[in-house]
Amino acid sequence: MILPEPSVVRAAAAPQGAPQVPVAIVGAGACGLTAALMLADAGIECVVLERDRAPSGSTALSSGFIPAPCTRVQKAHGIEDNAALLEGDIQAKARGAAAPQLVRAYAQAIGPTLDALEQRHGLEFELLDGFLYPGHSALRMHAVPERTGAALMSRLQRAADAAGIAVISQALVRELWVGEAGQAVGLGYLRPDGGMEQLACDALLLACNGFGGNPDLVGELLPEMAQAAFAGHVGNDGSAIAWGRALGARLADLGGYQGHGSWAVPQGVLVSWALMMEGAIQINGLGRRFHDETQGYSEAAVQVLAQPGGVGWDVFDDALLAFAQQFPDFHEAQAAKAVRRADGIEELANLVGCESGTLRATLGGVIAGAVAPDGRKFKRALVPPYYAVKVTGALFHTQGGLDIDSQCRVLHQGGMPWPNLLAAGGAARGVSGNAVWGYLSGNGLLSAVAGGAIAANTVAKLLRAKESK
Repeated sequence: MILPEPSVVRAAAAPQGAPQVPVAIVGAGACGLTAALMLADAGIECVVLERDRAPSGSTALSSGFIPAPCTRVQKAHGIEDNAALLEGDIQAKARGAAAPQLVRAYAQAIGPTLDALEQRHGLEFELLDGFLYPGHSALRMHAVPERTGAALMSRLQRAADAAGIAVISQALVRELWVGEAGQAVGLGYLRPDGGMEQLACDALLLACNGFGGNPDLVGELLPEMAQAAFAGHVGNDGSAIAWGRALGARLADLGGYQGHGSWAVPQGVLVSWALMMEGAIQINGLGRRFHDETQGYSEAAVQVLAQPGGVGWDVFDDALLAFAQQFPDFHEAQAAKAVRRADGIEELANLVGCESGTLRATLGGVIAGAVAPDGRKFKRALVPPYYAVKVTGALFHTQGGLDIDSQCRVLHQGGMPWPNLLAAGGAARGVSGNAVWGYLSGNGLLSAVAGGAIAANTVAKLLRAKESK
């Protein structure tokens, strides 16, 4: 079936004969389901439209790690942290280019949101306390016990079911209905049988997607990643960008994205960057290191793609192999036979296809306390046997989209907000600025979960004000 393109329907009123709901949410990922749960807490009915057979999206493909200060979990560990410190870390990574209104709003909202999901909806979060992700100045990364994005989605979906939230699956939203005054009045969604159904609403939240799965938009907006592997969800088709352009909405940070420099090839699985933070290195096909691996996994994607053949090798040893076992994605890499062993330098050089002398010199420089010319300070030496994974740089999800204010309201070109059209998560600009190096670990789920909660609060205020008139 040839799918219709996302479009805007200009109409005098809501779709005639369509069911009416207070709030329609496009997308049942972490953003959409968090918003729905917060709306349920406020006693406001909503309907969530999900394109897939079951909610998954970018969240299910992620590690599921969410940075948050001042949570119950973090306080139980005695960690000193606050929203201002997280805000500073986000801006430091983005070199001051992240949207300040969103950085502050998300940093302040994320802790209370995780606590609310625990206390009111039964989610359980743990603090990752073994290491600091690049750019974070405090231990603040939270995950559900399974430590996967798929498990986070499963728990959010169970919470939504328990709260009685209506989630319509296999509902691919293609139409946004806009009234004469410019307000959102409804939407149209494609069903599996090819029919189009409509839904009228008082407020509309776009929590749908980015554009990483749209080759034409990637080529236009992220040319350096046009040939990169896409490791994200197929639902990232750029619908929000198409609707924004048709509406005359302002778009922002379209050059921002989350890449990853450790995507195993040809297996197509993620290898946790925690290995790099604890002492692993990356080498190219010549046996040389080529960047400071501790700067971040997002910008590492570009570094790896710039190497001969667009590939590199993650190299580590037995101690780091044991450390990596705590991450489910690493188990997947092992099961896929991406992790290969070499008893010594000669065997490792044969595996990589480089000169053993070059590799020996590279490994010889990896000494506890030594500082490489690129600025990396090594924690320890690597000792045989060695382990290696062949990797490339991949595009995970985009960080640009509809421009929004601190209440997640979509902005017109002139900067005025739509009162009842909101966006968050992948549909909206994030807090990573306009380049790959601005992505701080966890920014994607921070924007999704905090943005979903803020959008729900905005909608609740809007509908209460409407009722009081």
